[in-house]
Amino acid sequence: MNVKRKGNTGERELRQILDRYGEAIRNDQRYIGGLLNPDIAFSFKGKAYHVECKRTERLDLHGAIRQAEHDAAGQSIPCVIHRRNREPWYITLRLSDFLEVDTDATEAGEMGTAGTGGILSAV
Repeated sequence: MNVKRKGNTGERELRQILDRYGEAIRNDQRYIGGLLNPDIAFSFKGKAYHVECKRTERLDLHGAIRQAEHDAAGQSIPCVIHRRNREPWYITLRLSDFLEVDTDATEAGEMGTAGTGGILSAV
């Protein structure tokens, strides 16, 4: 599978997964990129995420998260969601953003006791 097709397939697959938990909108204007133009715009529990989707065997994770941070321009939470062949999806975001979401959910009573349950809990 060529690189562009693999990336597009990864974005469609990820959008379908994210749609089960919130509202995910895939950027269908290919190759524009740049500020406020994520691969997927995702809303989850009242928070907006700027998602850079990476479907690759070799990932420059620091470069990818810097791209997401730059392109989010402070308007949404930047994150990189990535996976290799035959492996699960992973998400990378700033610890402060993760803790803010976990704290907000705990205060709202969505995460259970001390934020130990739910989809965003640390293991």
